[in-house]
Amino acid sequence: MAQLTVRAAAVRLGVGYSTLKQWIYQGRVRTTHTAGGHHRVPESEIDRLTTRKEPAKASGTRSPSAPALIVALSGRNRLHGFVDEVRADGLLGQVRLRIGDQTLTAVITADAIAELKLRRGDDAVAIIKSTEVMIAREAELPSPRATRKSRK
Repeated sequence: MAQLTVRAAAVRLGVGYSTLKQWIYQGRVRTTHTAGGHHRVPESEIDRLTTRKEPAKASGTRSPSAPALIVALSGRNRLHGFVDEVRADGLLGQVRLRIGDQTLTAVITADAIAELKLRRGDDAVAIIKSTEVMIAREAELPSPRATRKSRK
């Protein structure tokens, strides 16, 4: 099983180096130590941290004021990631979610941010429901040298 440096593991998890170090010191992330005393994160630990956890079984009754646990949702496009940034100003707020090496930005109400108790470093899921999806292809731009040679 491959062992990753803390920095490489932080990149794979989409969190900051200091955040991952805090998780290690708190015991939330299991590591091994090198002969020099450096932490190494096994691949299995990365897998454990990135896989979806099963929700706890709900009891048969709940109080009317308690929030309900959503057990199913029609949206199929679910992107699991980590909250990279949360900003709220007035009625609206912005949430940046790190999903691998990509960043997704969502604008939601400030009330929703407060209700979800979103903070930097939290696990979160972006659920995308859209009537239109656009697909694009990118092509390499010719290098400036190649265009100069072809003009001569």
